[in-house]
Amino acid sequence: MGIPILDTILDIVKGPLDKLIPDKGKKAEFQHQLEMEILRTGLAQMEVNKAEAEHPSVFVAGWRPFIGWVCGVALFWHFMGADILGWIRLAFFPDMPAPPVLSGSETLVTVLLSMLGLGGLRTVEKIKGVSRDSWSRK
Repeated sequence: MGIPILDTILDIVKGPLDKLIPDKGKKAEFQHQLEMEILRTGLAQMEVNKAEAEHPSVFVAGWRPFIGWVCGVALFWHFMGADILGWIRLAFFPDMPAPPVLSGSETLVTVLLSMLGLGGLRTVEKIKGVSRDSWSRK
């Protein structure tokens, strides 16, 4: 069908399907019904995504960029906030113990750069006019 996840699901189902439905006509009909149901599910999810994106509350419409905000705050903390707080602690409260060191910056940077890369690819698509939005206008 051209949709990778659909082809994968159908490949998993085809083995038992051959044993359960020996008639080729009924098997093809069942496979078609299965494909249509999977596509309907995808369309329903697209409608949910569209409704969420249009919602006025940032907690509903903004859940998608949540990982971006988490990465941004964590990156700020790791590279600036912790150092600034450490400097303030040493300058004004020298007897206070140092806070624990947080690790995981390699994973943080990997996720953040991956997100920035995907955002960059989307920008390139829009500039070249090959994004999904430009397809619907043609």
